[in-house]
Amino acid sequence: MANLNKVFLIGNLTRDPELRYTPGGTAVANLGLAVNRRFKDSSGELKEEVCFLTVTVWDKQAEACCQYLEKGRPVFVEGVLQSRFWETNDGQKRSAIDVRAERVQFLGSYGTGKSDDNQEEETKSDEDYADVSSQQSGSSTIKPEDIAWNE
Repeated sequence: MANLNKVFLIGNLTRDPELRYTPGGTAVANLGLAVNRRFKDSSGELKEEVCFLTVTVWDKQAEACCQYLEKGRPVFVEGVLQSRFWETNDGQKRSAIDVRAERVQFLGSYGTGKSDDNQEEETKSDEDYADVSSQQSGSSTIKPEDIAWNE
Protein backbone atom coordinates (compact mmCIF):
# COMPACT_ATOMS: atom_id res chain seq x y z
CA MET A 1 0.00 0.00 0.00
CA ALA A 2 1.27 3.50 -0.84
CA ASN A 3 2.01 6.08 1.84
CA LEU A 4 1.87 9.85 1.63
CA ASN A 5 2.95 12.41 4.20
CA LYS A 6 2.68 15.93 2.76
CA VAL A 7 1.18 19.17 4.08
CA PHE A 8 0.62 22.57 2.50
CA LEU A 9 -0.17 25.40 4.90
CA ILE A 10 -0.76 29.13 4.63
CA GLY A 11 -0.94 31.03 7.88
CA ASN A 12 0.52 33.78 10.04
CA LEU A 13 3.41 33.54 12.46
CA THR A 14 2.32 33.63 16.11
CA ARG A 15 5.78 34.67 17.36
CA ASP A 16 9.19 35.66 16.04
CA PRO A 17 11.20 32.70 14.70
CA GLU A 18 13.63 31.11 17.19
CA LEU A 19 17.03 30.20 15.74
CA ARG A 20 19.36 27.61 17.30
CA TYR A 21 22.30 25.59 16.05
CA THR A 22 22.94 21.88 16.52
CA PRO A 23 26.29 20.81 18.03
CA GLY A 24 27.37 20.11 14.44
CA GLY A 25 26.63 23.72 13.42
CA THR A 26 23.40 23.14 11.48
CA ALA A 27 20.87 25.96 11.79
CA VAL A 28 17.37 25.04 12.98
CA ALA A 29 14.46 27.42 13.53
CA ASN A 30 11.06 26.93 15.12
CA LEU A 31 8.12 28.89 13.75
CA GLY A 32 4.77 29.18 15.49
CA LEU A 33 2.06 29.14 12.82
CA ALA A 34 -1.67 29.88 13.08
CA VAL A 35 -3.83 28.52 10.27
CA ASN A 36 -7.48 29.61 10.11
CA ARG A 37 -10.35 27.51 8.79
CA ARG A 38 -13.71 29.07 7.96
CA PHE A 39 -16.80 26.94 7.62
CA LYS A 40 -20.55 26.97 8.05
CA ASP A 41 -22.01 24.95 10.89
CA SER A 42 -25.20 22.90 10.64
CA SER A 43 -27.33 26.01 11.22
CA GLY A 44 -25.59 27.86 8.38
CA GLU A 45 -23.69 30.22 10.68
CA LEU A 46 -20.17 31.13 9.56
CA LYS A 47 -17.57 29.87 12.05
CA GLU A 48 -13.80 30.11 12.25
CA GLU A 49 -11.33 27.71 13.85
CA VAL A 50 -7.65 28.32 14.42
CA CYS A 51 -5.08 25.53 14.36
CA PHE A 52 -1.75 26.32 16.05
CA LEU A 53 1.28 24.43 14.74
CA THR A 54 5.01 24.29 15.31
CA VAL A 55 7.05 24.30 12.11
CA THR A 56 10.72 23.25 12.13
CA VAL A 57 12.95 24.73 9.43
CA TRP A 58 16.55 23.63 8.77
CA ASP A 59 19.80 24.99 7.29
CA LYS A 60 19.82 28.15 5.14
CA GLN A 61 16.03 28.34 5.13
CA ALA A 62 16.11 28.57 8.95
CA GLU A 63 18.57 31.45 8.84
CA ALA A 64 16.54 33.28 6.17
CA CYS A 65 13.33 32.84 8.15
CA CYS A 66 14.95 34.31 11.24
CA GLN A 67 16.39 37.20 9.26
CA TYR A 68 13.24 38.20 7.38
CA LEU A 69 10.21 36.96 9.29
CA GLU A 70 8.57 38.23 12.44
CA LYS A 71 5.35 37.74 14.36
CA GLY A 72 2.24 38.29 12.22
CA ARG A 73 3.88 37.72 8.82
CA PRO A 74 2.08 35.39 6.39
CA VAL A 75 3.95 32.36 5.05
CA PHE A 76 3.34 29.34 2.85
CA VAL A 77 4.85 26.12 4.22
CA GLU A 78 5.28 22.87 2.33
CA GLY A 79 6.46 19.97 4.44
CA VAL A 80 5.75 16.70 6.19
CA LEU A 81 4.25 15.74 9.54
CA GLN A 82 6.77 14.56 12.09
CA SER A 83 6.03 13.05 15.50
CA ARG A 84 8.23 13.45 18.54
CA PHE A 85 8.21 11.58 21.83
CA TRP A 86 9.89 12.45 25.13
CA GLU A 87 9.65 11.87 28.83
CA THR A 88 9.34 14.70 31.34
CA ASN A 89 11.51 15.00 34.45
CA ASP A 90 8.72 13.47 36.53
CA GLY A 91 8.44 10.44 34.22
CA GLN A 92 5.35 11.40 32.19
CA LYS A 93 5.43 10.39 28.53
CA ARG A 94 4.65 13.17 26.06
CA SER A 95 4.22 13.37 22.31
CA ALA A 96 3.63 16.04 19.71
CA ILE A 97 3.13 16.25 15.97
CA ASP A 98 4.97 19.08 14.22
CA VAL A 99 5.59 20.10 10.63
CA ARG A 100 9.08 19.68 9.22
CA ALA A 101 9.34 22.31 6.49
CA GLU A 102 10.73 21.34 3.11
CA ARG A 103 9.97 24.76 1.66
CA VAL A 104 8.99 28.10 3.21
CA GLN A 105 7.76 30.90 1.00
CA PHE A 106 7.36 34.42 2.38
CA LEU A 107 4.02 35.96 1.41
CA GLY A 108 3.27 39.64 1.06
CA SER A 109 5.99 42.26 0.75
CA TYR A 110 9.15 42.03 2.78
CA GLY A 111 11.56 44.69 3.99
CA THR A 112 15.26 44.65 4.65
CA GLY A 113 14.94 42.28 7.58
CA LYS A 114 14.05 42.78 11.20
CA SER A 115 14.48 46.35 12.30
CA ASP A 116 16.44 47.48 15.33
CA ASP A 117 15.46 50.48 17.47
CA ASN A 118 12.04 50.61 15.73
CA GLN A 119 13.56 51.85 12.47
CA GLU A 120 11.09 52.17 9.64
CA GLU A 121 11.38 49.27 7.19
CA GLU A 122 11.34 50.04 3.50
CA THR A 123 9.90 47.53 1.05
CA LYS A 124 12.40 46.42 -1.59
CA SER A 125 11.57 45.33 -5.11
CA ASP A 126 13.47 42.56 -6.86
CA GLU A 127 15.54 45.13 -8.79
CA ASP A 128 16.85 46.57 -5.50
CA TYR A 129 18.85 43.41 -4.83
CA ALA A 130 21.96 42.50 -6.77
CA ASP A 131 22.06 39.27 -8.73
CA VAL A 132 23.12 36.37 -6.48
CA SER A 133 26.01 35.48 -8.78
CA SER A 134 27.47 38.97 -8.45
CA GLN A 135 27.57 38.91 -4.63
CA GLN A 136 30.92 38.84 -2.96
CA SER A 137 31.80 35.59 -1.23
CA GLY A 138 31.66 35.66 2.55
CA SER A 139 28.59 37.90 2.67
CA SER A 140 26.61 37.29 5.85
CA THR A 141 23.30 38.62 4.52
CA ILE A 142 20.90 35.98 3.23
CA LYS A 143 18.09 37.18 0.98
CA PRO A 144 15.04 35.03 0.18
CA GLU A 145 16.09 34.70 -3.46
CA ASP A 146 19.45 33.24 -2.32
CA ILE A 147 17.79 30.14 -0.96
CA ALA A 148 17.38 26.96 -2.99
CA TRP A 149 13.92 26.22 -1.61
CA ASN A 150 13.81 22.62 -2.80
CA GLU A 151 16.75 21.47 -0.67
